[in-house]
Amino acid sequence: MDHFRTIFQYFQSNSESVMNGICGLLALASVKVYTCFDFSCPCLPWYNMAYGLGIMFVPPVALFLCGLILNRQSLVMLEEWRRPQGRRKKDLAVIRYMCSSIMQRAMVAPVVWIIVTLLDGKCLTCAFSSSVDPEKFVGFANTSVVQVQQLLAKVPCKDDELMRNNTSRKAVTRYLRCWSQALGWSILLILIIVAFLVRWLRPCFNQTALLQARHWSNYIDTEQKVFEETCCEHSRLFAHKCILHFFKSMREEIKLHSFSSPEAGEGAEGEEDLLRGITDQDQVNKLLKMWYYEKPPLDVCQATQRRPLGQEKSPLLWADSSGTRSKFPQHINV
Repeated sequence: MDHFRTIFQYFQSNSESVMNGICGLLALASVKVYTCFDFSCPCLPWYNMAYGLGIMFVPPVALFLCGLILNRQSLVMLEEWRRPQGRRKKDLAVIRYMCSSIMQRAMVAPVVWIIVTLLDGKCLTCAFSSSVDPEKFVGFANTSVVQVQQLLAKVPCKDDELMRNNTSRKAVTRYLRCWSQALGWSILLILIIVAFLVRWLRPCFNQTALLQARHWSNYIDTEQKVFEETCCEHSRLFAHKCILHFFKSMREEIKLHSFSSPEAGEGAEGEEDLLRGITDQDQVNKLLKMWYYEKPPLDVCQATQRRPLGQEKSPLLWADSSGTRSKFPQHINV
């Protein structure tokens, strides 16, 4: 189970190569699903369009949502957009960059699905067979309007008795398939041209803003992961201390059987240092609340005087002995 969790966390990382690989796998999966899908047009005047357009556009919506779910940065972007202002301002340029990056990756698989369905032509033929002008085809002459609608609806069903000997069925199918393939190739060509222009015209614009947005979007994601890792470390040490206090009479036996954490060998004083002085539930709750509502400004060189959490109106910058900021203060008085 730990191996699966590690793999899942790895694929949820902010690495662009990993996310591009996931988008490529979704695109290949969409093509594989479509080729394995048993397409059966209902061949009824009022159901063909709903079925054909549904097959063309409903799976892309599901693939788009899957792309958003697998992209960890989508949740980070929403949290950054919805978080309180606090002492750290929110940069809309960074949020726009994150949103653009997320949407671009999530749209790959849906676009591939739509292009594949258009190039195949079955969906569009099923959806619009009843909308074809019957006067363009000789086989529908001398028939009533109702019969024409029924015959056109049965064009995708080549095994139907009414259309088996109809000479215009193949003509209508080729006509709609040509339009479908022309639309698919046109969309593909437009996307290639747009990607080419974006690729080659990007250096003509302000690169400084782009680099800043990319840097701080990566920072937000990295900061969230480091904070969660630090919280997990503190939770494990806190739980270890609580268990040792609960089994105080069995403390030495627990240590001998290696139930203690690796840091426990350093002694109680070392564990207290790793706990950063946060030793009860109220302190943890206040600290987490303060982190959410008032994140400290992005200045690792700045240090402020610490005050009790109950009197704190703004976040503090916590620095350890090496001068780097820590997620938890080393001493908190409540």
